[in-house]
Amino acid sequence: MLELAIILPTLNERGNLASLVERIDGALGPMLGDGGWEVLIVDDDSRDGTADEARALALTDRRVRVIQRIGRRGLASAAMEGFCATAAPFAAVMDADHQHDPALLPKMLAALKAGEAEVCVASRFAEGASTANWADPEREKLSGLANRVARALTGVDLTDPMSGYFMLPTATARAMVPCLSGIGFKILLDLLATSDRPLRVKEFPLDFAARREGTSKLDRAILFDFLAGLYDRTMGRLVPTRFALFGTVGALGVIVHFAVLSALLLVFEEGFTLAQGAAVLVAMSFNFWLNNYLTYRDQRLKGWGAVLRGWLGFCGTCAIGGFANVAVATLLESQGLFWAFAALAGILVGSVWNYALSSRFVWGRF
Repeated sequence: MLELAIILPTLNERGNLASLVERIDGALGPMLGDGGWEVLIVDDDSRDGTADEARALALTDRRVRVIQRIGRRGLASAAMEGFCATAAPFAAVMDADHQHDPALLPKMLAALKAGEAEVCVASRFAEGASTANWADPEREKLSGLANRVARALTGVDLTDPMSGYFMLPTATARAMVPCLSGIGFKILLDLLATSDRPLRVKEFPLDFAARREGTSKLDRAILFDFLAGLYDRTMGRLVPTRFALFGTVGALGVIVHFAVLSALLLVFEEGFTLAQGAAVLVAMSFNFWLNNYLTYRDQRLKGWGAVLRGWLGFCGTCAIGGFANVAVATLLESQGLFWAFAALAGILVGSVWNYALSSRFVWGRF
C-alpha cells in the first residue's frame, strides 16, 4: 500500500533524476517494498528536457509520476501542487540535485508513524550534521544568516528552519495549502508559520552533499523570501503579497527618482524638464531590474533579448500608469480634494494599473 510520496520540484535537473530514483529505491525498498512509495516530479517546464526524462523513467517504473507546469514557477508552489496530487498519507519534499541524502527518509517516516513528531526536518546545522561537502562558503553564510532571521521573524525554534528537506502528513500540508503564499523557495518556513498551533518538529542531522550536476537556482534574493513571508503573515488577507512587494520596490524607486532629480538640478544644473525625464527613466529602469530580480524572481526574465523586451514593456506599462496617475489626481484635485490626498489617490491608481499590466504582459502572471 502507498505510504510515502517524495515530491521533487525540478528545474533543469535532467541528469540527476535516474540516479536519484535509484538512491531513493535503495533507501526505502527494505522498509516499504516496491509499492509503498512514489516519486512525484513537479517540473517547471525545464529547457533541458527534465519532464521528458521523468516520463521516460515513468514508462519503466510505475512509482515515478510527473507534473509538467506551464507558465508557473517556484519551489513553494511546486510543493503545494505535489501535496494535492498524491494519495500517500505522508509526503516528503527534497531537492533533486543529490544534496539531500535519501537515507534519512526511512528514519523520518518512522518518527512520524510513531507519533514522535508532526514534521520531520533534515537539518544542515543540527548536532552531527555536516556541510563540509557543500563547497560553497558564500551560500553557507547566507543560509546561516537566513536561519537567524527566520527564527527572529517566526519564533520557530529550529537549527534549520530554511531547510528544503522535510516530511509531514500529507493531510496536514493540504489543510494549510489554501493559506500558503506559494511565493519563493522556503515552503517549510511558510508551513510552520501558517499553522494555527505550534507543530511538534524533530530534526535529523543532514550530511549536506555537493550538487552532482547542473547549477543552483538560489541566490542572494533568497533573503527577500523573508520579506514576502512577513507581508503574507501581516497583510496577506488584505493585500496580495506580490502587490505589496511590487509597492515596496516602487517606494524605493521614488527615492531613486528624487535622488537623480536632485543631482541633475542641484549639481549639474540641468533644466527641470530634462532632469525630470532622466529621473523617470532611471527610476523605471531601477524598478524593472529590482522587480525582475526580487518580486518576480520565480518568473525571472533571463537573456538579453528577454530582459530588453521586458524593460521596454515595463516602461510602456508604467507610462500608461503614470498617465492614469496624473489624470485621477488632477480630476480629484479639481473637485476640491486636498492636493496631497489627490496625489496619493493618483499614486494608488497608477500602482495598481502598473502591477496588473506588468504582471500580465511583462512577467506573464495575472
